Amino acid sequence: MANGVPTDLRQALDSAARLPRLLVACDYDGTLAPIVSDPADARPLPASAAALEALAGLPATTVSLISGRALAVLKSLSGVSERVHLVGSHGSEFDTGFVSPMDAHAEALLVEIKQALDAIAADYPGVTIELKPASVALHVRNTSDDDGDAAMRRADLAAASWDAQVTDGKAVKEFAVIHTDKGQAVDILRDEHDASAVVFLGDDVTDEKAFRRMRQGDIGVKVGPGDTAAAYRVDDPRDVAEVLEYLLAVRRCAQARSTG
Repeated sequence: MANGVPTDLRQALDSAARLPRLLVACDYDGTLAPIVSDPADARPLPASAAALEALAGLPATTVSLISGRALAVLKSLSGVSERVHLVGSHGSEFDTGFVSPMDAHAEALLVEIKQALDAIAADYPGVTIELKPASVALHVRNTSDDDGDAAMRRADLAAASWDAQVTDGKAVKEFAVIHTDKGQAVDILRDEHDASAVVFLGDDVTDEKAFRRMRQGDIGVKVGPGDTAAAYRVDDPRDVAEVLEYLLAVRRCAQARSTG
């Protein structure tokens, strides 16, 4: 057990497991679920899903998925129970509602962005758009590098006239009419549940905003290669399953000792 969990990360998890209230938050694609060519096929690894559900069932332990996916899509794909809090669209959609309401200006801007990105995507085979409640994403994973770069450049030029928050991810660029990010989402959950510490796992550049919000005693875990503000790193979603299983085991043990 825990062969994919580095020694320093195990030690940090041992300490976090003993804290009174813990928030465990994960990105979805590339973290809980392996990256696949068709986003509609992304499913969590069974071991990760089981560990998350078990953690959510422990006392004083809050579990959340924080994803760029639209909330309804995240709920459908992840298949998690209501014990796991869901945050979609990079933090603009909570399972309790929007971070801030959509006004008429935001709704009109969303339509304008969709129309512009539709026109761009139509010019490049494999480029697609994804409409979310408060944003539109331009996906280039399934096109050539040249076409993907060209589509992204055109989107950036169009965005110069939009009052939109632009978020760059892996083979995706998202334009949101509500300004928020995963770091803010972590802070909201931390305060809402009075967490003593946060364990956050993510693989994408969008997760860096959450890693930069980590405080003393928190644990940020980068999944995969690339520069990061996280203090710890694992290789892939299979290692994420081991991290979650390890945290589950040591928190169960710590809570049993405290009540024994």
